Amino acid sequence: MDRLSKLENDSIYIIREAYYQFKDTAALWSIGKDSTTLLWLIRKAFFGEIPFPVIHIDTTYKFKEIYEFREKYAKKWRLKLLVCKNQTALDNGVCPKNGKLNCCSELKTNTLKQAVKRCGLRALYLGIRRDEHGIRAKERFFSPRNKNFDWNYKSQPPELWNQYAAKAENEEHMRIHPLLSWNEIDVWRYIRREKIPVVRLYLASKGRRYRSIGCAPCCAPVKSGAGTIDKIIEELQKSKISERGGRAQDKESAYMMQKLRSLGYM
Repeated sequence: MDRLSKLENDSIYIIREAYYQFKDTAALWSIGKDSTTLLWLIRKAFFGEIPFPVIHIDTTYKFKEIYEFREKYAKKWRLKLLVCKNQTALDNGVCPKNGKLNCCSELKTNTLKQAVKRCGLRALYLGIRRDEHGIRAKERFFSPRNKNFDWNYKSQPPELWNQYAAKAENEEHMRIHPLLSWNEIDVWRYIRREKIPVVRLYLASKGRRYRSIGCAPCCAPVKSGAGTIDKIIEELQKSKISERGGRAQDKESAYMMQKLRSLGYM
């Protein structure tokens, strides 16, 4: 079995195992390449449908291309889409220019907490990968959060020989990470193989493209001539630039992502 097929099979196994354990669940969709690949795998796991809600945490500062893509494919894939915002924080003027840590905490982390509590969710599927950021390398496929949504990254359950701690205590919810073993180039090769649609910001225009997308004020493009998926893969085989090098929150503080994730950030 080739690498992509092995990764696909393993991810679908985790998706189905999590659904068996947790019926009150949802998938997070940032509209980026990883979370869109996750939705594709979930649809494969359930024969073209997603049998639970898909949540988009909307800061209102996303690229317009993200919103356009969301509306198009939510309809095409018949998603049970829930768009969640922290309207109180927005009304109080929380925004990227007033501090990235506070903005991410209020408009992403706290919005997610509100959504989980409001929907009574026991588990969440996320499209994170270990290679994307150092703190994510400490994650597990089944990663518990306590009643306050805190993540104890110093004490994670062991996952040996494909045996997962797929149970949560009464006051916990579980984060499910089916793409954890994938790397960036795996995702792009799978997108090419499966012909998965992606936001056009990933493709080069006028000598620049985005490798990681999110809130427009916090993302910067990199120099690139890769205007096709084939060219992106070719570029990644040579590049030594960090995937999240254009993310402002990663540059603002060496420990910012660790702080955010320990408090419940995606």
